[in-house]
Amino acid sequence: MPVLEEQGQIQIHTENIFPIIKKAVYSGHEVFLRELVSNGVDAIAKRRMAAMGGDCSEGPEGAIQIRIDREANTLTISDNGIGMNADEVKRYINQVAFSSAEEFLEKYKSENDAIIGHFGLGFYSSFMVAREVELVTLSAREGSEALRWTCDGSPSFRLEAAERSEPGTDVILHLMEEELEYLEPSRIRTLITTYCDFLPVAVQLDGETVNKRQAPWRQSPRELTDNDYIELYRYLYPFQGDPLLWVHLNTDYPYTLQGILYFPKITGRADWEKGEIRLYCNQVFVSDSIKEVVPRYLLPLRGVIDSPDIPLNVSRSALQTDRRVRSIGGFVAKKVGDRLKELQRDDPRRYAEIWDSLAPFIKIGAMEDDKFADQVADLILFGTTAPAQEGGEAELASPDPVACGERAYTTLSGYRSRLEAGKDNRILYCTDEAGQAGALALWKSQGAEVLLADTLIDSQFIPWLEHRHGELKFQRVDAELDDSLQEKESELTDAEGKDAGEKLRVLFRSALANDKVTVQVQSLKGENAPAALILLPEQMRRLNDMGALMEQRLPGLPEHHVLLVNRRHPLVEGLRKLSEGSVLTAGGGASPSQQLATELGRHLYEMARLAVGGLEPNELAGFQQRSCDLMGRLMERGL
Repeated sequence: MPVLEEQGQIQIHTENIFPIIKKAVYSGHEVFLRELVSNGVDAIAKRRMAAMGGDCSEGPEGAIQIRIDREANTLTISDNGIGMNADEVKRYINQVAFSSAEEFLEKYKSENDAIIGHFGLGFYSSFMVAREVELVTLSAREGSEALRWTCDGSPSFRLEAAERSEPGTDVILHLMEEELEYLEPSRIRTLITTYCDFLPVAVQLDGETVNKRQAPWRQSPRELTDNDYIELYRYLYPFQGDPLLWVHLNTDYPYTLQGILYFPKITGRADWEKGEIRLYCNQVFVSDSIKEVVPRYLLPLRGVIDSPDIPLNVSRSALQTDRRVRSIGGFVAKKVGDRLKELQRDDPRRYAEIWDSLAPFIKIGAMEDDKFADQVADLILFGTTAPAQEGGEAELASPDPVACGERAYTTLSGYRSRLEAGKDNRILYCTDEAGQAGALALWKSQGAEVLLADTLIDSQFIPWLEHRHGELKFQRVDAELDDSLQEKESELTDAEGKDAGEKLRVLFRSALANDKVTVQVQSLKGENAPAALILLPEQMRRLNDMGALMEQRLPGLPEHHVLLVNRRHPLVEGLRKLSEGSVLTAGGGASPSQQLATELGRHLYEMARLAVGGLEPNELAGFQQRSCDLMGRLMERGL
């Protein structure tokens, strides 16, 4: 065998390449294993293609071998791929990036982002952990000779003849003292499962295959069962329960992309900033933070997106403005919308069952993306007080509410279809069934259907819906009461020209001594109508809620609100009689009956506040004390 030995300079036209590599990717230096294994997989694929063309021998089944030598402090990554001859070593190793090297250095010498993987630098990532790198290779093409390339991290290299019996390449890393963690089998095993788990070639550590090899997202949906999808989810996200549904992505134009996305059961606060979708490039794990790739409202989804057409290692600003990235984000959003439509059409009961978990994605997406909003316009559900229709699938597909446990769900268009003609522009809604129970009961007692918008995001979603549907007016049940909830009664006036309602207004204004509270007296329909309740004018309450949101606190009871007194309630009627029967004392002060009437009026107001959560914690103790005192005085009077 002819003796080959050569020494020279790596042709990068500068001596700054290695410091830039080490500095620019120092925080992620473990990616060296990903890059070297990926190179090996590429070499195996090239050998298979060359063998099909008759250019070389086919060889055994492709595999990547990783070996640890603790005594020599070396880590070896071997493949049985196509290998290289002397010309190829010079071209692919020594010249680094061909004529692009200078352009690369000029563009990236000040960058802090990861740059490995661009301009042919994957192999050179090994110098982040190795003080010296040996490459032993034998080309699979007939007549080739084995070669050894050696470099100590400077632009100087040595190329000489070597011994290797089978085609392929060994990359031998002589690790730095501070990088000896990569001699630990557990560390290497973790890196394999993190970065190389789904590569189609076996990655073996000391003879044992570590990776799964099979990437389900690369298969046709027809080849996969529901259990296959669920098992992948359980493997990627252990102890997280099963997914609600999934979306299989597959396109090859105008870019290549495969993936599987899952809607998880959200049990806590979702991460709307980073996300948990994993980004792969040709089955190699790249990142679990892809906020530049998918729309923000889809970040809490889970699963895999695999595309070789996403520019990976460029600056964040360039990635955000890349046209392909925006196009991919739009494609993913459309496929998610299509899948939701399919589920709602084919299994509306199942769709209603998981709505609470789907709602944040759909509502935020609709508010942030007009195209997505158009796509999901008829998919947005609300809980409703209307009874659900029992029956078969034909009835479930109608605008009638869909039963789901103790709650029924409807769409906005379904709700409007059940309103009287000409009155379908006012949308009644409730955000807290307990806190708004009094007003809600009043509307329900008169047969009104009320939507339940009781999630935190609805405080923003309702105004957005009004803006989108300019003809609609959303009115919370405790905003105001219309004539349908009030009894028409003729009023009798006393000698001073005051009717009973006016007397009650005077009594309550005196009891509250608060000009910011408007007192209204009405006769409400229904035996169960409350004695008094708080009304919050819609626009005033929204301003209060918005202020609370901006200050990152829970909204409280606005200072300006309405106290509605139900004059038909027996307690209010008794209070009126008590007030009318009271007289002034000889000294001109309030009589005991007047004082009692005033305290009862205040007590009714505080109970109405308590019902809507309007009593602050520091007010509760005083309310309890006054309640006990008031009941004691009533017992003394025999009331």
